[in-house]
Amino acid sequence: MHHEDQRPDSFLERIRGPELIEVSSRQSNIRSFLGIREHPGGVNRKKKEIFVIDPSSNIYYNWLTIIAAPVFYNWCMLVCRACFDELQVDHVKLWLFLDYISDVIYVLDMFVRFRTGFLEQGLLVQDEKKLRDHYTKTLQFKLDVLSLLPTDLAYLKLGLNYPELRFNRLLRISRLFEFFDRTETRTNYPNMFRIGNLVLYILIIIHWNACIYFAISKLIGFGTDSWVYPNVSIPEYGRLSRKYIYSLYWSTLTLTTIGETPPPVKDEEYLFVVIDFLVGVLIFATIVGNVGSMISNMNASRAEFQAKVDSIKQYMHFRKVTKDLEARVIKWFDYLWTNKKTVDEKEVLKNLPDKLKAEIAINVHLDTLKKVRIFQDCEAGLLIELVLKLKPTVFSPGDYICKKGDIGREMYIIKEGKLAVVADDGITQFVVLSDGSYFGEISILNIKGSKSGNRRTANIRSIGYSDLFCLSKDDLMEALTEYPEAKKALEEKGRQILMKDNLIDEEAAKAGADPKDLEEKIERLETALDTLQTRFARLLAEYTSSQQKVKQRLASVETRVKKYGSGTLSTGETEAEKPEEEKKQ
Repeated sequence: MHHEDQRPDSFLERIRGPELIEVSSRQSNIRSFLGIREHPGGVNRKKKEIFVIDPSSNIYYNWLTIIAAPVFYNWCMLVCRACFDELQVDHVKLWLFLDYISDVIYVLDMFVRFRTGFLEQGLLVQDEKKLRDHYTKTLQFKLDVLSLLPTDLAYLKLGLNYPELRFNRLLRISRLFEFFDRTETRTNYPNMFRIGNLVLYILIIIHWNACIYFAISKLIGFGTDSWVYPNVSIPEYGRLSRKYIYSLYWSTLTLTTIGETPPPVKDEEYLFVVIDFLVGVLIFATIVGNVGSMISNMNASRAEFQAKVDSIKQYMHFRKVTKDLEARVIKWFDYLWTNKKTVDEKEVLKNLPDKLKAEIAINVHLDTLKKVRIFQDCEAGLLIELVLKLKPTVFSPGDYICKKGDIGREMYIIKEGKLAVVADDGITQFVVLSDGSYFGEISILNIKGSKSGNRRTANIRSIGYSDLFCLSKDDLMEALTEYPEAKKALEEKGRQILMKDNLIDEEAAKAGADPKDLEEKIERLETALDTLQTRFARLLAEYTSSQQKVKQRLASVETRVKKYGSGTLSTGETEAEKPEEEKKQ
């Protein structure tokens, strides 16, 4: 049992190694090394460097945030200004300023698209011609060009009160969707973002429907029947705010189908209401489906955890477990849920490649593992193997982690909590172990000459709830199989620790190989031999099966030759092949 303060060393740097050079910088170095290329005619020309934006970088996401603002502005305000004349007339200068600011951002966005890289054979393309061709061949390029057509030049002839001339700016909506997708993957609260995004879509649909309702009312005539907007000559209904709020109210009632609105009178009114009802039904179905799935996803982890708790409760009730033990089990589950320790790391990370698993494990466990003295100078590869094999374990108050005389099959590293080394009575405390302490590492190394062998030498009990990392003997030995030098070094370090504590028998240490080690090696060889025998038997069975099939085919051919003769057989085969050739032709 040991406890050491964390000291500055190159442990972390040794594990992670030197920082990888970015591929782009490597390519630029290669280009600079090559420098000047020979061209026909004896003219030397240096290749031009261009700035390329990585679609996965923060710069690209920040630009999406900028371009999303004018796109959202156009989708919200253009239809509103086109339907409500007062809104357009009273603030013409403001709208012109905002419109042309958005146009400038649209133009800049096209330059950004021309400089947005894409992956080819896993590498970011930085060739200017390839980037240009890749963008110009897409449908989005045509839509971007259409969205920048200067249709508002018609202002010169029609006047400034026709913002609907700028409706082509709405074609840039893909940028808004891309911004939403990127934000959903980056946010720590994806379910909340999805709900907010769904509500935003619904509000925009209701907003557009309200504007269209007011435009239809204006086309038919205000106050001409009970369905259209009331006569604007009435002061109460002549205000801009009342016009919009009334239309929004009507649109909300119609699309949500939760209220009564005046029935339509004319055919065009009936047609518009029918379309609204259909859209409303789709909106309602979308809301119910999406919100239901989002809520179920938000509670998925809780439901899964609760199912485990319920199954344990049923088992304990069926087996008539004592109430005291049952209460301890429930408290243990409550601790796991309260402190967010219910995540199964292996299950979460199972879809990642081993390299990324190792990187995550290093970030999570390395600070704990490097406190273990015997691992201080191990090879980086071995430490990564060990990091991947650490298993988090939680002990309840009063639980024994190990007892004196038990066979040591694992070592423990304390991440959080306090453990006490107690006497046989379980009450008297000799020493308290806290964060960063570790124990049991000597017993799993099977160091020759150890007086304690692989037996525990102390009783260790958890004072409160304790979070420990467990490294089993089998996992350690499996990792050391590929690192024999590291195994010798670890055993030597363990032997020095035992000698320091006077827990090693020098004569036994100098004796020959331990029979137990030989037995383990023989067992491993027997296991490997059994595996090879199984594989050989499988290969032999496959060979026998294929040999029988070949014999059957040869026997069939011989029978046909004896029955029809070689000439007849070849003629028959030729005639059988002709239809196949004709089909191919």
